[in-house]
Amino acid sequence: MVRIMRFVSLCLPLAFLISCGGSQPPSRWEKVQQDTTNPQKQEINKPIVPPKAGGTLNDFFPKSADGYDVTPSQEKAGFAEYKLKKGGKEMAMLAISDATAGNPAAMEKFKQSSKSIGGFPAVEQGSTATALLVNGRYQVKVLSRSPEFTPADRAAWLQKFDLTGLAALK
Repeated sequence: MVRIMRFVSLCLPLAFLISCGGSQPPSRWEKVQQDTTNPQKQEINKPIVPPKAGGTLNDFFPKSADGYDVTPSQEKAGFAEYKLKKGGKEMAMLAISDATAGNPAAMEKFKQSSKSIGGFPAVEQGSTATALLVNGRYQVKVLSRSPEFTPADRAAWLQKFDLTGLAALK
């Protein structure tokens, strides 16, 4: 009986500490973990439509021409990127992203646009990038990597993409 009493007297404070510890609010790191693993919150960030495979977008890039080399650089779900070089010097990056798949707000900037290229709304993004929105879904972008590559050059290269084919992509 004495042994049982000693055991209970040792376990009771431990049980109390354990039960009290569970009532504390989660730390900020635990809160972030809970927020990012909560299935209900994940539904909010779920893409409206699944993004196209990056390889699907490759067919719409311009081909090498006029002394420019167009070479693949990066590809992942919903995104493909090519380098544009002239004489071995990188002049620009060409990119297509499935803009609305994971970020519907990405197309908001095009709603205010008064500019169009190839019949699609276009925007300047800073001093080195020009983008357009194709079929309300695909963002096509040219980013200058050299000061010699002007906004007019970016607009000209945007028109070299197969925009009609991309617009038809479902």
